[in-house]
Amino acid sequence: QVQLVESGGGLVQAGGSLRLSCVASGRTSSSRVMGWFRQAPGKGREFVAVIRRSDGNSAYADPVKGRFTMSTENSRNTVYLQMNDLTPEDTAVYYCAADLDSRTLQLGRGQYWGQGTQVTVSS
Repeated sequence: QVQLVESGGGLVQAGGSLRLSCVASGRTSSSRVMGWFRQAPGKGREFVAVIRRSDGNSAYADPVKGRFTMSTENSRNTVYLQMNDLTPEDTAVYYCAADLDSRTLQLGRGQYWGQGTQVTVSS
């Protein structure tokens, strides 16, 4: 079993930055890849980014490319999402996910999920 805990969300003005964290605990060998999804009010869950913990290789959805960056802690049990140049369209609940397979995670079928952290960007 893997537990995921997100933190770092909050209220920020357009153009500002936030850094989200996700800490994995339990059987962390089952979280070889970790990533982020988001869900805005009235919309479905949207893939944001994914990272392979072993080497730090990452991939991003088109709307956040060039603005968001994922990274891993040396312990490989924590990942971060640095969000820069935020816009109101980034407002959503951001969820951390983990799985053994990157493709499975990006399809929204990751085995483990956090409870989410709210990001609100004012205009």
